[in-house]
Amino acid sequence: MNALEWETRQQLAACYRIFAMLGWTEMIYNHITLRLPDEATGGEMQFLINPFGLHYTEVTASNLVKINLAGEILDGSAHPINPAGYTLHSTLHGGIEGAHCVMHTHTTAGVAVACMKEGLQQTNFYSAQLHGMLAYHAFEGITVHAEEGPRVLASIGDKRAVILRNHGLLAWGETLPQTFAILWTLQRACEIQLAAFSMGGAQAVIPVPEAIAANCTRDSLQFDPKHGAGRDVWNSLVRQLDRMDESYKR
Repeated sequence: MNALEWETRQQLAACYRIFAMLGWTEMIYNHITLRLPDEATGGEMQFLINPFGLHYTEVTASNLVKINLAGEILDGSAHPINPAGYTLHSTLHGGIEGAHCVMHTHTTAGVAVACMKEGLQQTNFYSAQLHGMLAYHAFEGITVHAEEGPRVLASIGDKRAVILRNHGLLAWGETLPQTFAILWTLQRACEIQLAAFSMGGAQAVIPVPEAIAANCTRDSLQFDPKHGAGRDVWNSLVRQLDRMDESYKR
């Protein structure tokens, strides 16, 4: 295994552990996938995914499973992958230019907002940073059917933050830190909406005007590669993880 692949494996393994640290887990379910750099694969599209059956706290650099776009295991791993998880991820990896990392969660706040008819409303500091960045896809059941793929892509377009209605949250990006920054912002927006609406409903919440939200999104540089695209926040979380448990690096 070359050094670049090992570095990518350690970054993704750290991400699984950080999700666990943040409470973004769903037993053995949900997935984070990351494309290996072309320099590590000779240009072939290859990806890393969690071994199905392990909790996020059990994921390590060495037990991540290497697969191709079709979900075929390339590294002889004894672990299976979850077809229901990879169907959705492969759709984005194969259908959206630049979707090198895809993250999907079933957090309580995320699923709750996904179940609301109006979805995420423009009412808080975090949702205001996602103006024009958010897409919705209607619920079609468990994502095991490839024929749903074109409809998913049509729903998402070029939007990097996605609410899967009645289902959960999704984000994609060119790098893992950028994708994490998008998902974290979407998750926080959902958490604040859930808390605010619990104190009096939507009618009691102050809406953020569209023009103000558009300005907030322009002023928020956390997703922009020219300003680090979330790397500083990501690095701070990795340092915190390293102080707690470095076993993900194995």
